[in-house]
Amino acid sequence: MASDSDVPDAFDAFDASDVFDPRIYADGVPHDAYRALRERWPVAWQEEHEVLGWPTGTGFWAVTRHADVVRVLREPDAYSSYLGATQIRDPDPADLPFIRRMMLNQDPPHHGRLRRLVSRAFTPGRIERFTETARARARELLAGALDAGPETDLVRAVTDDYALLNLTDLLGVPASDRGLLLAWTERVIAYQDPDEPPVLDDLGRPVNPRSPAMLAEMFAYAQQLAAYKRRNPGDDVMSVLAGSELRPVELEMFFFLLTVAGNDTVRSAAPGGLLALARHPDERRRLWSGEVALDRAVEELLRVHPPVLSFRRTATRDTELAGRRIAAGDKVVVFHASANHDERVFADPHRLDLARHPNPHVSFGEGPHVCLGAHFARLQLRVLHEEARHTLGDLELTAPPRRLVSNFVNGLKSLPVRLRARSGSPHGDRGISGAGG
Repeated sequence: MASDSDVPDAFDAFDASDVFDPRIYADGVPHDAYRALRERWPVAWQEEHEVLGWPTGTGFWAVTRHADVVRVLREPDAYSSYLGATQIRDPDPADLPFIRRMMLNQDPPHHGRLRRLVSRAFTPGRIERFTETARARARELLAGALDAGPETDLVRAVTDDYALLNLTDLLGVPASDRGLLLAWTERVIAYQDPDEPPVLDDLGRPVNPRSPAMLAEMFAYAQQLAAYKRRNPGDDVMSVLAGSELRPVELEMFFFLLTVAGNDTVRSAAPGGLLALARHPDERRRLWSGEVALDRAVEELLRVHPPVLSFRRTATRDTELAGRRIAAGDKVVVFHASANHDERVFADPHRLDLARHPNPHVSFGEGPHVCLGAHFARLQLRVLHEEARHTLGDLELTAPPRRLVSNFVNGLKSLPVRLRARSGSPHGDRGISGAGG
């Protein structure tokens, strides 16, 4: 644990800069608090207080500057994913061996073996073959949103289905089972949100959604699907994994990782990008007119709205970071959204600049754990924004978005907008008339 001399006093800790409490994020990413920490305490001790029924924890170091975040993520020998896993809350000690089976919660060299096995399924060729399917799906969902009327919730009408259906196509999950993947994802991702009440144990305590008991149903399904794919292989990721050298427990963990991370990365980033475009009409017009390249625009939208807010590591030894002494066993949590707005790296970081270059954001991580599905996610986002450019003539917020209560996932639960179809698109005349300008 951190020594008393290294825990900041009340003045230095700025009472207003708690970046742990999940409820803070319901009002938006706390950029003012991040900025204060970057300027005065870039590695800051945070109390892990009781909140929303979850008990107190040991506390952790919040890392908010870009260079320090990159250092932590690139040095698994000093900052481990394995020792305490990658969530801020400590898992039940009895569950830790189980949680460590997942690639996300391993360190090199064991992590590298699993990553190599799974990367065979994420070949550029396989992912590119999904491009036209994703394009047709984006076009269909956007058209449906326009047909439903000028005012709609883009999360419900477009982005949730877009992310989920693309993932199930890639995995090879039958259409009839897609609802299961959504339910499992929400159980894991939204566990801090009051709209998704936690499952309680016999003593009335919340049960970690990543515990063996909570994942048993998903794992049983993964084994059933793998058995089916061995008999009936297809051009999908589960067919590759089912025929690989993965042990059964490893296959289960990969199915969990792909289902949750593969779905929620795009499910969070897609509406976040559309929200940024709605709030910055001048930049949106630059993109939709073709003045800005789509690939660069996607990177900037990922910078301002990273799908993941934080990841935890555990110090393997006594070390030092940004002048702070870190003790072996301390929790060290990197904050991606803060690093992406570090004035030392990004000029005018709170300005949306869709042509920004270079753009070394850390929205997909860094180091050995850089997101395995980043190429797939970028492809989906590029296609969605390309089809929005072809289909939509206007995009205007009609009410504040509703955000997920989470210090982990940068999610939107609703994005209410007024849409107008692009002139010359199949919906052009009807959309312009219905929107009333």
